Amino acid sequence: MKASERWGVCAWESRLNKTIEKFGYPATLVREFDHWLVLLRPAQVTLGSLVLAAKDQATAYSALPDAAFADQARAVRAIEAGLADFVNLERINYLMLMMVDPDVHFHVIPRYSKPRSWAGMEFPDEGWPGPPQLGAAVSLNEAQPAQLAGELASYLSKH
Repeated sequence: MKASERWGVCAWESRLNKTIEKFGYPATLVREFDHWLVLLRPAQVTLGSLVLAAKDQATAYSALPDAAFADQARAVRAIEAGLADFVNLERINYLMLMMVDPDVHFHVIPRYSKPRSWAGMEFPDEGWPGPPQLGAAVSLNEAQPAQLAGELASYLSKH
């Protein structure tokens, strides 16, 4: 099932920011909140790597509306609980880089000391216990992002 079929067409889609598009929306949609989208990160730094992207056109975190901050708390709770169930994470990193993609977003990297497996593939945490190694990401084939996003959606929707 396509992400757009799972979640329907959203009124704000006509004004998607470029960061959301770059990270593969709607195929990579895991969960939607009022002010945020949780997207699968196509390059999996560790299994379950996500992008938490503001729907707003803001290029500064401080420019988000006040309601976005409360909504972010709901998103973070769902992300952490869902990833704990899915990948048995030991830690989690939120990286707000915004150098290449200027719209407000965070890279969400579940961290673990031993490799995890999914679909016959191994996903080591190359940076453990230090900073995540973004350049060591596992690439998914054309069909896998939507499949993994769908699996993660079932875990995040429980929280």
